[in-house]
Amino acid sequence: MKPVAIFRHLPIEGPGYFATFLDNNHIPWRLIKIDAGEKPPNDIHEFSGLVFMGGPMSVNDDLPWIENSLSLIRQAVAADVPVLGHCLGGQLMAKALGGVVSANPVKEMGWGEVSVPDNQVAREWFGDLTGFNSFHWHGEAFSIPPGATCILSSPYCENQAFAMDMHLAMQCHVEMTERLVIDWCSVGAEELASLNEPSVQSLQEIEKDLSKRVAALNTVAERLYRKWITHLK
Repeated sequence: MKPVAIFRHLPIEGPGYFATFLDNNHIPWRLIKIDAGEKPPNDIHEFSGLVFMGGPMSVNDDLPWIENSLSLIRQAVAADVPVLGHCLGGQLMAKALGGVVSANPVKEMGWGEVSVPDNQVAREWFGDLTGFNSFHWHGEAFSIPPGATCILSSPYCENQAFAMDMHLAMQCHVEMTERLVIDWCSVGAEELASLNEPSVQSLQEIEKDLSKRVAALNTVAERLYRKWITHLK
């Protein structure tokens, strides 16, 4: 099998549990370090799937690699090569496919409940799961592109995920590990302390029962990732 390409946009926003999942299922993968100046490939022929991780930048920023990433996503969708996006990655997918990315009414940071709508596409991805406690770390959000279906929402962000055929874009972070949560909290401690709104948790709230919360989130991620890899070639 060709490797899965994983695009990283910040050193501390790596693939996390997704890499563990791929290793556990003996699926090869290649990390493309955009944050280290590595140039994205020009086409998708050497990969079985494309995965885009998070990052602090906006898809609307004038950065040299964004247009290339949008082009790769369009190529992959046209060729039925599965695409998966986490947060910024989901926003890249939305923009590439005709959606709009703009400021969310509030920042969403920390653990928070998300709900699965009662539609056929959502059921295909989540089965009988009606909601779960996910991790959030974003200030922007995407609209649902033409032809896609919203499959996840939260009280503070209506569009938490969309699916289109074998492609999955998420605003929330299901890829979290304990190490990722701790690192993000360390870097974002000052911002967390400065925001006083119900959609943002304190450092203490985020790290409470961390092992249990991460383990439960890994179970949900496992379900989503397992469906996604069935389309790899």
